[in-house]
Amino acid sequence: MAGGTWTTPNKIRPGVYTQISSQEQPLGRVGERGIAALGLSLPWGDPHRILTVTPGTNLVEVLGYDITAPELLSVKEALKRAGTLLLYRLNSGVKASGAAAGLNVTARYGGERGNDIQIVIEDSVDEPGKFEVSTLLSGRSVDKQVVSDAQELKPNLYVTFAPDADDLAATAGFALSGGENGTVTNQDHVDFLAALEVHNFQTVGLLSADPTLKSLYTAFIKRLREQEGKKVQAVLADYPAADYEGIISVKNGVVLANGTVVDKVQAVAWVAGATAAANVNESLTYTAYDEAVDTDVRLSHSEIEAALTNGEFLFSFSGSKAIVEQDINSFTSFEPAKARHFSKNRVVRVLDGIANDLKLIFEQSYIGKVDNNVDGRTLFWAECAAYFASLQNIGAIQNFDANEDIVVTPGTEGDVLFVDIQVQPVDAIEKVYMKVKVV
Repeated sequence: MAGGTWTTPNKIRPGVYTQISSQEQPLGRVGERGIAALGLSLPWGDPHRILTVTPGTNLVEVLGYDITAPELLSVKEALKRAGTLLLYRLNSGVKASGAAAGLNVTARYGGERGNDIQIVIEDSVDEPGKFEVSTLLSGRSVDKQVVSDAQELKPNLYVTFAPDADDLAATAGFALSGGENGTVTNQDHVDFLAALEVHNFQTVGLLSADPTLKSLYTAFIKRLREQEGKKVQAVLADYPAADYEGIISVKNGVVLANGTVVDKVQAVAWVAGATAAANVNESLTYTAYDEAVDTDVRLSHSEIEAALTNGEFLFSFSGSKAIVEQDINSFTSFEPAKARHFSKNRVVRVLDGIANDLKLIFEQSYIGKVDNNVDGRTLFWAECAAYFASLQNIGAIQNFDANEDIVVTPGTEGDVLFVDIQVQPVDAIEKVYMKVKVV
């Protein structure tokens, strides 16, 4: 008896023909957040490429220091909130090197951290006639190899070996030297942004006071948002002149519990991480900066009001903490077609999430796959309805009625689809006006 699958009932032979498919279910879901990006000048690490760093990453292996080191302050501040940090080392630096006992050693990466590397060659106790070659980073062993001669040495995460001769000789140890961090040019930032563009992220931070770089990052964000359809934000220090919902301008910094002062440029890292990690139904207004006990610059009531009116993201001192005064971006040029709610980052997160998620859903599941007929358009309408229902269920939008607020229509050409959607994002309660009558 014949069998197999069928698309249309046009088989000739008797048999059983079976269609097996999944029950159609909406594919749309609210996209995950939590990815921030930073380009930094660092004393160690693989330069000029995007490194994915998470709270569980062994930073000693990747960046040469643990998370508590002052050299990684910006990394630590970003990872206080961000689930993933896309880190780009802007500088290459000069590699440290050293030689002794017939052995030339070069640091794997350029930078001053290479000067903290030592090489110790000892006679092996367990294997007579062989040598133990140890690589030490700030006095701590990070690699040990037992070899008969120099040719057997393999490069490790910190150094490469180039023997002068086959024979090794025991030595108490020699330090590498000459490592330099080098300088960062504006072109390095251009290269960073070009590398970042092909990655998924929510925010990118600029830890620089250079107005030229601020303008560069602003132009980059505007292009991604308006031409590429990639709704992301940048966090810059003291740049309300951007006047744009894609740019967050940080006014001041904080003081951490251990006395470390994180100024407004360094605070960009925390704001970028916190903004990236904030859910579409979450506002950072009155959120405490992790481990901060004060602001680096306290602002008066009138100064705070002026800063907020100017579109500046700032920290206030409250109850032995530094808190976010209001979760806003730099947009202040309100008009009927683009009202004040575009200045609120929670609202922007909702609108950006809608744009990013629907674009992804359409690209992955509909474009080139679903017919532009009544059935296909109805399927896409149902997809949108399910997606917006999920947003309403988590309190990101309100008063949504799919039958009234989603209209899917065909275009004048056969491959064109028009979708009209109306949404009302939910903002957080930030102001309470009370009347109290004493009777």
